[in-house]
Amino acid sequence: MLDPELLERITARRVELNELEEQLVKQLAEVRAERDELAVAERVFERVSEQLADERASTVPAPGQVGGRAVMLIPYREPGVEETMLPPDYQRILAAVRQAGGPVMTRQVGEMLGVDVSVRSKLEPLRGKLVRLTDRGWLRKMPDGQFTTRL
Repeated sequence: MLDPELLERITARRVELNELEEQLVKQLAEVRAERDELAVAERVFERVSEQLADERASTVPAPGQVGGRAVMLIPYREPGVEETMLPPDYQRILAAVRQAGGPVMTRQVGEMLGVDVSVRSKLEPLRGKLVRLTDRGWLRKMPDGQFTTRL
């Protein structure tokens, strides 16, 4: 004959194990669902990264042609591209912005370069060059329209 106390312990242990099994099944389902979500997120990330890379590659302007050779007067700032590769007037503009030691307006750069700042038509070409240097990564344009060097 079975001992009633032993039978009760076996039954209690079986109930504990059944509850533990239910918890583990629930946790396993949650882990699998999160793993599946991460796999989807990874595929989306890869697809978006490829699309962005394609867009960037297509938006980089092609260099101009001079004498049948490709040239870009204002190269993009990248590793290996030195400031000395810029045309002299652009080098002077960068030096003036750097010399200012902080954000400067186009008018201030013009004054440092000896441009007649009282005539707006003299400042617009300079502003264009500052913007071009910004677009190529040599300068940074602040929200208030001031320019500063990149770190």
